[in-house]
Amino acid sequence: MLSYSFMQNAIFVSIFISILCPCIGIFLVLRRYSMIGDALSHASLAGITIGLMLNQNPILGAFIFTSICGALIEFLRGYFKKYTDLILTIVLSLSVGTAITIISSGKLHANADSFMFGSILTVTRFDMIMVVILSGISVLTLIFLYNQMVYIAYDEEAAKIAGVKVKLINYVFSVLVASAISVSIRIVGVLVLSSMIALPVATALQLGKGFKFTLVFSIVFSVIDIMLGLFISYYLNVAPGGFTALISVAVLLLVLITKKLQSNIGVIRSK
Repeated sequence: MLSYSFMQNAIFVSIFISILCPCIGIFLVLRRYSMIGDALSHASLAGITIGLMLNQNPILGAFIFTSICGALIEFLRGYFKKYTDLILTIVLSLSVGTAITIISSGKLHANADSFMFGSILTVTRFDMIMVVILSGISVLTLIFLYNQMVYIAYDEEAAKIAGVKVKLINYVFSVLVASAISVSIRIVGVLVLSSMIALPVATALQLGKGFKFTLVFSIVFSVIDIMLGLFISYYLNVAPGGFTALISVAVLLLVLITKKLQSNIGVIRSK
């Protein structure tokens, strides 16, 4: 299996995905914005179809369009402060409407199905270069803005009072989310991409430790989810995206059950 070049490419991309997605996801989850990740993952489909229609790289198209939608969400927050769900509906309507219109027009020069479900066969060398560049820029940006983003994640209003440039950082963060989504599309697929952003973080949160510990274990769980999903889906001959999502849910349930059993054992021992 590992002798195949397409599998080597898929593993290479998966390593970057498993690191980048939870790094972005932990801030989305702590800010209770995990559904924004879902909205932007669907927005990426419109970017993909635009890229395919224009004979351009679909990953680049997804990154540009998703970045625009991320910035649009941040812009609309100023007008719909109490209605975040309404903002997501607006962005979903724009992106899904665009994607369906282009797909139904018959002007696509390639099939978009592999991007919806994920496919290890479609990862190209150019995609790998894009993944390295986008992931590198994203991780460096996260390191540079780490303290400010942690502050914003826990208390945005207090961060504003403390002089943190919240609005600017939120716009930068929306681009980082777009980056994480665009590099993940080939393997995970649009329909379940948000699971790789949120579920490893949800699993790590069950351990009840501090921020850095949660971040590290989010990456650990992400690596486990993606690698198991990739290898097992290869042998089962199913789309890696959907199976990776199932693995993510299974790992979360396993941690929850283990935590519950430990709690019950502790109660019994205390008696």
